[in-house]
Amino acid sequence: MTTTTFDFDLFVIGGGSGGVRAARMAAQRGARVALAEVLGTDGLGGTCVNVGCIPKKLYSYAAHYAESFEESHGFGWEGAKPTLNWTTLKSNRAKEISRLNGVYGNLLRGSGVTVLDGFASLTGAHGIALATINADGSPGHQAFTAQHILIATGGTPHVPHFVGREHAITSNEIFDLEPFPQRLLVVGGGYIASEFASIFNGLGSQVTQLYRGGQILRGFDDEIRHFVAAEMRKAGVDLRLNADVVDIRKTAEGLHVECGGGTVVMVDAVLYATGRVPNVKDLGLEAVGVAQGAQGEVIVDANYRTNVPSVFAVGDVTNRVQLTPVALGEAMVVVDQLFGPAAGKPPRSMAYEFIPTAVFTHPSIGTVGYGEQAAREKFGAVTIFRSEFKALKHTLSGSTERTLMKLVVDSASDRVVGLHMVGAEAGEIVQGFAVAMKAGATKAVFDSTIGIHPTAAEEFVTMRDAVKA
Repeated sequence: MTTTTFDFDLFVIGGGSGGVRAARMAAQRGARVALAEVLGTDGLGGTCVNVGCIPKKLYSYAAHYAESFEESHGFGWEGAKPTLNWTTLKSNRAKEISRLNGVYGNLLRGSGVTVLDGFASLTGAHGIALATINADGSPGHQAFTAQHILIATGGTPHVPHFVGREHAITSNEIFDLEPFPQRLLVVGGGYIASEFASIFNGLGSQVTQLYRGGQILRGFDDEIRHFVAAEMRKAGVDLRLNADVVDIRKTAEGLHVECGGGTVVMVDAVLYATGRVPNVKDLGLEAVGVAQGAQGEVIVDANYRTNVPSVFAVGDVTNRVQLTPVALGEAMVVVDQLFGPAAGKPPRSMAYEFIPTAVFTHPSIGTVGYGEQAAREKFGAVTIFRSEFKALKHTLSGSTERTLMKLVVDSASDRVVGLHMVGAEAGEIVQGFAVAMKAGATKAVFDSTIGIHPTAAEEFVTMRDAVKA
C-alpha cells in the first residue's frame, strides 16, 4: 500500500545492479520511485558495470588472445604475434561501459523512475537529503521523503594501513592505469586478486602475486584451489604464498616493495585486492539508528528490512554474498514484499544454497554447491568423482594447460551437492549444471544423461569411478 503523504513510495540510494533492478521493477508495479546516484563518477550500473564484472571480463577476453595467437601455430596458422595496444583496449572498454550506463538510464526513466544526480543520505526514518552540484559548480541541496528507503550502495575496495599505501592502487583504478605496467605486483588471494594476476599476465605484464595465506581462493574447494594455483604458475604468474607487504617506496627505478623476510620486489604498479568493505560512509545510518555490523555492513532480516522498519538494504552493503546476481534476486524480494509480485507470479524468495559462481582466472573456475570438506562437515559420508585431462584443443595447441572436473555426492541420498571445474569456459558450463543441482539431481540422473561429444562438459555425465578414500 502506498500513501501520498510522502514524495515517493520508494527511494533507492545507489545506482548499481540491485538498486536499478529494485527501482525499475517497483515503478513498473505503479510505485512512485526515485533513485539517487552520483552520476559524475562512474555512472549507472555500479561496480559491476563500471569497475567490476563487465570490464574485467572484457580484459580477460583481451588477455586470452595472446595465448590463442601462440596456440594457433599448432593448427597451421603462421606469422608474427600481434602486439597489444593498451590505449585502444582502454578506449573501446570505456565506450562500451558508457553505452551500458546509457542503457541503465533509459531503462529507469522509461519505467517512470525519477533519477537524481547527487549523494543521498538519511535524515530520518523517511527522510533523505541529496547533496548536488549546481550548474555554476556551487554545492546544492535537496530534501525528500519516502515511505520506504532502500540502501543499495554496494561495497568499496579496502587498502590496509601501512607505510607507502598511497602508492598502491585498487581494482577501481586498474582499468585505466597509465602507462601499461610492465611489472605488476598484485596483493591478495581472493577472486579479484587472482583474476587480475591472470589477466595482466596474459596481457604481457610480469606479474607477482603475494598472498599472506597458505593458498589462494579461500572458501573454494581445496583441490580446486591447489590446481588453479599450479596452472597460474605454469602460465607465468609468480605466485608467492605466506607473503605480505611491509612497505612501498617510490624510486627512480619504480616502486620498491619490501616483503616479509626482507625480500624486495621492484614493480611499476601495486594492485591491492585484499577485500571490499560495505560502502556506507556518510550515509547517515548512525544518526537514524540503522544497525550495522563490525565492518559497517547494514544488518537486515530475512526480508532485507533493517531495524528501522521503513529502511531496507540489499547487495554488497549487507556483506553477505558479494555477487551481482544475488543483489538482483534480493532486490526482487524487496519489491514483491512492498508492492506485490508480478501478475500471476508468486512472491520471490532467496535461497543462498547452490549459488553458482565463476572466477575468471586463466584457466577459469566454475563452481556450484559444496566443496569436499564443507560437504563432509554437512552431510557426513560423501562420494567424490574426479577427472583431470588435457582438453582436445590442446592436443594440437602445444599448451600444457589441464582441466579438472569434480563432483561431490551425498552418499546417503545420491544427490550431487558440489560441482567444480577448472578449465576453459568453466562458468558457461557450470551455469547449466547449476539448474540441475538446484532441482536436486542425483548422480544417477547425471549418469543417465547423454553427453555432447566431443566436449569437455560431457565429462560431468561420464564419470563413473569414485575416488577411493
